[in-house]
Amino acid sequence: MAISRLQQLALVSLFFVLASCGSSRTKDGPPRSGSASIPELPADAVPRREPKSRYGNGPVYEVFGKRYSVMESSDGYRERGVASWYGKKFHGNLTSNREPYNMYAMTAAHKTLPLPSYVRVRNLRNDKSVVVRVNDRGPFVDNRIIDLSYSAALKLDMVGTGTSLVEVEAVSFDPPAGDRPTRRTTAAPAPAPEPAVAPEPTADHEIYVQVGAFGARENAERRIGLLRSGGIGTGFVLEDTSTNPPLYRVRIGPIRGVLQYDILVEELENLGIMDPYLVTD
Repeated sequence: MAISRLQQLALVSLFFVLASCGSSRTKDGPPRSGSASIPELPADAVPRREPKSRYGNGPVYEVFGKRYSVMESSDGYRERGVASWYGKKFHGNLTSNREPYNMYAMTAAHKTLPLPSYVRVRNLRNDKSVVVRVNDRGPFVDNRIIDLSYSAALKLDMVGTGTSLVEVEAVSFDPPAGDRPTRRTTAAPAPAPEPAVAPEPTADHEIYVQVGAFGARENAERRIGLLRSGGIGTGFVLEDTSTNPPLYRVRIGPIRGVLQYDILVEELENLGIMDPYLVTD
């Protein structure tokens, strides 16, 4: 009996959960007690100036036959996509910059940010956010942009689901590329920024994928036609009158979860649309 694409992707996702990050048969998960909580949640990481690690900074490295180039600076980095988390299976193992992984600390793994870096991660569904220190490499699974520690995932309320749609934004001490001095200078270290106060969580947001913004409605309608030709029937045109002249934004959704998002990204790639962007209502 044939299985649907949704079932196929679910099986592939299950394979990666069981097979990623090493060959050990031990499954990853929360602490051994099986509890989805810890006695006291740690405070967010406090960004500060740190020298680049001697380890894990490339500039180029290869995993599973794919090459990755480490970013020179985290300045300006911002991305939306899927976050995952890792826990007891790797607790105590060395991270890419040779620090022991502590699933109770506020840390994360990223494929290309310099080690160490600091980022704010916001759960697009509930607006909860955390600041974490990136000290590891991964996750080496398609369509995943960051791998969070157990505690960070717990604070974002994503331990149960395993993954979540998030926004990741760097907290950087580096000047913009055009402002960097051409010669080495000696300067007093800048003070660490005050930790931003996360907004009070609100009710769950609706999440959409935006696949274009056009100045002419007929161009937006052509994009809708392309989507329908690929079997994507949930696209619509939103007239944004906050700009002058107005923009016609093409969106798909709402997106109910990561699995649906994974399938949609694959369908969009088949149509030649390579830059979908997650937005919330």
